Amino acid sequence: MIYYGLDTLVTYGLMIFSFILVLWAQTRISSAYKKYRSVDTKGNLSGQEVARKILDEHGLKDIHIVEVKGELTDHYDPNRKVVRLSHDVFHGTSIASVSVAAHECGHAIQDKVGYSMMQIRSALVPFVNFISYLGYFGLIVSILGGVTGYITLSILILCATVLFQLVTLPVEFDASKRALHELEHLQLVEPSEKENAKDMLTAAAFTYVASLISTILNLLRLILILNDRER
Repeated sequence: MIYYGLDTLVTYGLMIFSFILVLWAQTRISSAYKKYRSVDTKGNLSGQEVARKILDEHGLKDIHIVEVKGELTDHYDPNRKVVRLSHDVFHGTSIASVSVAAHECGHAIQDKVGYSMMQIRSALVPFVNFISYLGYFGLIVSILGGVTGYITLSILILCATVLFQLVTLPVEFDASKRALHELEHLQLVEPSEKENAKDMLTAAAFTYVASLISTILNLLRLILILNDRER
């Protein structure tokens, strides 16, 4: 019979809980997207049309809206000043389509007004990318520094990831808040549709919350492993 110490059980527990949390968040956003993708708005405007109206309202006529491949691959590119919408969001007239499109426009508005947390996140990108690239040297580190060196490097990478995700949270929540305001203010959704749009955006936000918690749990797991090896 094999006996496991408390630290080992906690480590496995954190790993399993982290996996379940991320899976739950992904399932929730997928479920919400599937649900509201089949519910058309009464205004019958596509995601592209909604995005254009919101951007024009804020004097952002120079920002282009382009279609990209994939599902839920929507994002705002602050460097190229482009809102990229997936096929279903670009052409769709559903609650899901207009909500996601409005959210990405929320990021464009943040960029225009110089939203501080977005600026901090942008400033962190080169640093986080550099730290992430260190992961490619993990094999070399494990050879030179052993498993302990590899774990230490992994902890460093996760610390940088946690920092980036902490800054990302307010950026995403603020973009959703701006999206709901614009949808209501410009009457792009009916009052009865606002709660559905809010539910869709909340489900999307939970993926960021779950990712942050998952990263923190993985960080704790590695710290426990490192402490156990140094005893």
